[in-house]
Amino acid sequence: MDEVLVGTLVASTLRVSVPLILCALAGSLSERSGVIDLGLEGKMLLTAFATAAVGVTTASLPLALVAALAVGVLLSMLHGYACVSHGGDQVVLGMAITMTAAGLTVVLGIAWFAQGGQTPPVPDGLRLGSWLGGAATVVAQVPVAGPALALAFFGHHPLVYGALALVAVVWWLLYRTRFGLRLRAAGENPAMVDAAGVSVQALRYQALALNGLLSGLAGAYLVLAQNPSFMPQMTAGRGYMALAALIFGKWHPVGALWACLLFGFLDAVSIRLQGAELPLLGAVPVQAIQALPYVLTVVLLAGFIGRAVAPRALGRPYVKEH
Repeated sequence: MDEVLVGTLVASTLRVSVPLILCALAGSLSERSGVIDLGLEGKMLLTAFATAAVGVTTASLPLALVAALAVGVLLSMLHGYACVSHGGDQVVLGMAITMTAAGLTVVLGIAWFAQGGQTPPVPDGLRLGSWLGGAATVVAQVPVAGPALALAFFGHHPLVYGALALVAVVWWLLYRTRFGLRLRAAGENPAMVDAAGVSVQALRYQALALNGLLSGLAGAYLVLAQNPSFMPQMTAGRGYMALAALIFGKWHPVGALWACLLFGFLDAVSIRLQGAELPLLGAVPVQAIQALPYVLTVVLLAGFIGRAVAPRALGRPYVKEH
């Protein structure tokens, strides 16, 4: 493997990992507070549609981003209203959000744009540009590793760097602030939090609000940085993969980051291997290569679901005792 191949493979890994990282961070916040979120897939899908629809209609990047964030928070508040305020089944509600999003995006897409559920491409001016391109030219002059480092870490979209920075921000929020301590306590022993005079419901709503913002960023990234228009089911199971990464990472932001990068690496490798001739195997079917990230998801869940210890109050509605 030459330096160009290594650099482009690392760069592809980072780019395709961004929606996984953002959704895993969203899940870590809600689940640390005690709320299961199986609706990550649906939130990402509906916020991607909102980004594309508003972007095409208004040709405004700020409005497209605001629409994505607003839809993400709205879905999270719906989740909280049903499950936190009224004790609904969190698993069922999460799946309901995902199924509703899958159908609603197609129906609205057909009604508004008459393109079979797709949207027209967003204007080029709304697409996220690259950052640190000038620095890449300087780094590429470094002997030996310079070209690979320049390709791997420079010239990415802003949300690539933002997603990595948000890992540190969420870690700091959960483990270095009073809010994070209370949030984690709400997922472990909500009765103790309530006895201390802190509202468990308020903490869970705050966690879900942050969850919605991160989910909105993940959906916006799919349209503004990867595919220029919305397509039905364009999330392709990334929400579930992020949930698997969250479990594999033991509900810790940094652990989830490494799991997301592993999924992203497999996705990047699957793109590179399509049509390639492998030793002893010959040409591997494209479908087998594309299935690699999903196979790993199943393997990780099967192998580590019993070892990862979830927050003790995860999935349990809390009813304040009088």
